Amino acid sequence: MSRYWIELLVIASTLACLYTCSSGVEISYDSNAIIINGERRVILSGSIHYPRSTVEMWPDLIQKAKDGGLDAIETYVFWDRHEPQRRKYDFSGNLDFIKFFKLVQEAGLYVVLRIGPYVCAEWNYGGFPMWLHNLQGVQLRTDNEVYKNEMQTFTTKIVNMCKQANLFAPQGGPIIITQIENEYGNIMGPYGEAGKSYIQWCAQMATSLNVSVPWIMCQQADAPQSMINTCNGFYCHKFTPNNPKSPKMFTENWTGWFGNWGGKDPFRTAEDLAFSVARFFQLGGVFNNYYMYHGGTNFGRTAGGPYITTSYDYNAPLNEYGDFNQPKWGHLKDLHAAIKLGEKILTTGNRTDKQYGDRVYLSTYTNANNGSRFCFLSNSDTSKDANVDLQQDGKYFVPAWSVSILENCNKEVYNTAKVNAQTSIYVKKQASNSGGEPLSWMWAPEAMKDTLQGKGKFKASLLLEQKQTTVDSSDYLWYMTRVDMNDPSSSLKNVTLRVNTRGHVLHAFVNRKFVGSQWGTNGKYNFVFEKPVSLKQGANTITLLSATVGLQNYGSFFDTVPVGIVGGPIELIGGSTTWNISSNQWSYKVGLAGEARQMYNPNKAHQKRWRTSQNVPVGKQLTWYKTTFKTPSGTDPVVVDLQGMGKGHAWVNGNSIGRFWPSFLADTNGCSDSCDYRGEYKSDKCVSNCGNPSQRWYHVPRSFLNNDKNTLILFEEIGGNPQQVSFQTVTVGTVCGNAYEGHTLELSCQGGQTISEIKYANYGDPQGKCGSFKKGSWEASNGFSVVETACIGRESCSIPVSAATFQITNLGTGNGRLAVQAIC
Repeated sequence: MSRYWIELLVIASTLACLYTCSSGVEISYDSNAIIINGERRVILSGSIHYPRSTVEMWPDLIQKAKDGGLDAIETYVFWDRHEPQRRKYDFSGNLDFIKFFKLVQEAGLYVVLRIGPYVCAEWNYGGFPMWLHNLQGVQLRTDNEVYKNEMQTFTTKIVNMCKQANLFAPQGGPIIITQIENEYGNIMGPYGEAGKSYIQWCAQMATSLNVSVPWIMCQQADAPQSMINTCNGFYCHKFTPNNPKSPKMFTENWTGWFGNWGGKDPFRTAEDLAFSVARFFQLGGVFNNYYMYHGGTNFGRTAGGPYITTSYDYNAPLNEYGDFNQPKWGHLKDLHAAIKLGEKILTTGNRTDKQYGDRVYLSTYTNANNGSRFCFLSNSDTSKDANVDLQQDGKYFVPAWSVSILENCNKEVYNTAKVNAQTSIYVKKQASNSGGEPLSWMWAPEAMKDTLQGKGKFKASLLLEQKQTTVDSSDYLWYMTRVDMNDPSSSLKNVTLRVNTRGHVLHAFVNRKFVGSQWGTNGKYNFVFEKPVSLKQGANTITLLSATVGLQNYGSFFDTVPVGIVGGPIELIGGSTTWNISSNQWSYKVGLAGEARQMYNPNKAHQKRWRTSQNVPVGKQLTWYKTTFKTPSGTDPVVVDLQGMGKGHAWVNGNSIGRFWPSFLADTNGCSDSCDYRGEYKSDKCVSNCGNPSQRWYHVPRSFLNNDKNTLILFEEIGGNPQQVSFQTVTVGTVCGNAYEGHTLELSCQGGQTISEIKYANYGDPQGKCGSFKKGSWEASNGFSVVETACIGRESCSIPVSAATFQITNLGTGNGRLAVQAIC
């Protein structure tokens, strides 16, 4: 999109807006800046997906993003949530994106609107509604009229809703950028010419909506010139837009990675993330968005995959519960402040680059009018530190894999490897008002009389594809058939049931008896189930329950990937005889009886179904459990510890808190207590939690809780022990600071807590890390007392890190460092 064309649109829109809204904002761009009302800007943004948090969390999340130095909030729009049935829309509760955008604007931030409407986002089916998949003649994400008509209808509705609410910048609203499609270039090849023409159509359709702000396409190297193509990844400093007039934009800087059932916990260091951002701005970047800035929770059945966990913490600067993930949040806050010091020069100046050694580069931005300068000094070596002499601008130590930001090119104000922000270690505490008493449970078996007898709701003489059959209304689909064995000479006691399934989980019953369960592992979701069964002469009933664990959300033609027992084959093998029963007449039932009866809803009258006894069954598959608990006191986030449970789904007061699977353990290999931030990050680098449940604790937003009594309902699929379940709160237990000379060490507890004890304090050259600090070659004798005086009894404290603070007169400049460990 040319800048001239955008300005014409903006002028036209602004003139129209004079009659309908307050002061508008003109948005344009060039290769050096996003231009807002004539002011040249670099934009720092963070992704917060409104459906992954609750309405009550929004103001706090937005304010913390602003306090962290962000200019904008970026979010997707989730088609499947807003149009769950064709032409029946839902914008209520935490789907009220209009309210979300208004709150962003009230906080003084901008909005980057990613309509998609394909979102990926590790979201179930990539955010597409399942009814779309079942439309006659549809092909998704390609030059297909049925799909394009539906996509245009939804996109137009979202744009019109934003226009009606005056949310676009020329109307006086917060939206400064919009996105159409999403990472299509990554998977476009197999679509051939139809994919290329589809992208052209997307651009034409989007511009026809006249939003009067720029449109972007991420990961689309051949994006039409009316679009700005952008970059996603862990690093985008080498990215160059396909139009020299376009700004260099980083729409997804991945702050971590998502979790998988059976996987370890991913972790990306604050140092490496900051290095990625600083390198990007060093080489001409003007827009950086963190994906995610707050990840949140995959409530309900929204987690995609397959096998993506309920937590979408993403190791983001704000954790799953909306609290500070320190030091990442604070280290990035300091980075943003440093970049903003040079904003005017970065967006108006000329850049020159100079090399010092193999991997050390100095980038100097100079304002041609007044000669002012701003510099980035980077060292991309993965092991060798650098000492750089800039002559009249001074000498600088640049650690390996780091960037120093130099104000006026002669004063270091930030280095990506030198973390001055505090480290917060969170602990989980037993809910204070539970009295330590175990929860008292009721239980109810899943009603299966009909399915175990082979009775369903409809029939077909073939094995049906699961998502197409359920329309994704449930994770579960029952496949049932009858097999008549009328050959007296056949041995029916040594028969094998063999089921080829496309996943993800299978439970088998023969003649009303449970045979066994199996699920995909190691990323292979299709598998062969084989178990010995005993048949009888005459009629035999085969009952198979297939369960999905999040539908595929990414890849070429991902929407066509089959799930369930589609196609089979299903065979009975006895000796040398094989009976293929795939083309039998099959009876089907969608979902669980408990789902249809809303057993998860405590307001429904199911008293007669729930059983009470001293010996609540454990290890029993397909069982419902129910208990009550008191709301934990205070304001700290609440979690339910489902250690001991197998696999299933959880609800609190009728609100789904997502799927659980704590019995699925990560393997024991690949973890380490140490993590070297140096070198390129990948999702399998610096992992933790080996040998433990992929997820043990599940977020219960306080907005889901009543003032006193609450109900927890669990559906257990494979067998677990609810007696181990408990409610806990999450709070900061230990805080550490490790700040360098010339900076300020800041420590802060949360939730009204105060600093109760200083476990360690050392001004000198302390070694180690939080939890294992130790004395280096020297230290100030009064370090402990200075810190105690400043911090004990306070919610937060600040200590200037300098020789003067610790009354040392014989210290050379720049040599001291302060390390502190405190208890909240």
